[in-house]
Amino acid sequence: MFYDLNVFKTAYAMATHAGQRQAVISRNMANADTPGYQPRDIEAFYTAFENTGNEVAMAATRASHLHGGTGAQNWVEYTADPSGDPNGNGVSLEEEMLKAVEVKRQHDRALAIYRSSIGILRTSLGRA
Repeated sequence: MFYDLNVFKTAYAMATHAGQRQAVISRNMANADTPGYQPRDIEAFYTAFENTGNEVAMAATRASHLHGGTGAQNWVEYTADPSGDPNGNGVSLEEEMLKAVEVKRQHDRALAIYRSSIGILRTSLGRA
């Protein structure tokens, strides 16, 4: 009955994606004054999973876990469009701040899905 709960795997993947994208955005902001630096971003979550089908590989969080990969999910990172800044830097702090807010919302959404799913699971087991 509870052997394949993909909603938890998806919520985990959403939260992981948001965390990794936030790291890229913060790196962009840290290099806002670096001459020649071009901003980077990570592909959207729905783009990364639209062609994966229903199969989600198991992940091992410890070396003693069986049948799971220990590697982190590698999201496709790309260079964003360059801007016309005189020093060749393409980072716009305003755009990066908006992306950071969007990523926070995505992470909050993933946590809300996880909490809701846990609540449903507990209710179905009779433990409210």
